[in-house]
Amino acid sequence: MVAEFLLQIKAIKLQPSNPFTWASGWKSPIYCDNRVTLSYPPIRTFIRQQLTHVINEEFGAVDLVAGVATGGIPQGVLVAQDLGLPFVYVRPEPKKHGRQNLIEGDLNSGQRVVVIEDLISTGKSSLQAVKALREAECDVAGMVAVFSYGFAVAEENLKNASCKYFTLTNYDALLKKAVQNGYILEEDVETLKNWRKSPETWGQ
Repeated sequence: MVAEFLLQIKAIKLQPSNPFTWASGWKSPIYCDNRVTLSYPPIRTFIRQQLTHVINEEFGAVDLVAGVATGGIPQGVLVAQDLGLPFVYVRPEPKKHGRQNLIEGDLNSGQRVVVIEDLISTGKSSLQAVKALREAECDVAGMVAVFSYGFAVAEENLKNASCKYFTLTNYDALLKKAVQNGYILEEDVETLKNWRKSPETWGQ
């Protein structure tokens, strides 16, 4: 259902014949901007409910919700509100002025925290947040994200960091739903699968 919603509102676009260029310079047949979900109250509510459900089912009681800047902030706030828990967010780097915070909000050592992400690509930014929370002496229960590309490097990075994670949907589920509902053609699937095998060199 989440994959269908993301396609429906064009939070995820698939253009194998007219690729996007990511900020990294990679050519990509897919572009994901889950912030679009925030503009659709029924979808925003459904995603919040699903994130909350995963946390309750997989992690049990937690003391704190942490969002990864920037995409994980609004999702994390909604989940924290749902759970009646405090919220913090983690910047990609410390603020350049004032208190030079890396983590914004109040937290205490020993708190059990769940991390919220909107998207997992390589896992690098997610794990920077996990590292910052662990250095603040929090117990990171794990991470929940809306979507993952399913890159092998992300799987490896998260495993090496001993960070348990779950996603509401993923690349394979998305492709299946996209074909079923006519967003792409069956012959596009191979192109999209090949991109994931080697995204840094695809299209060159």
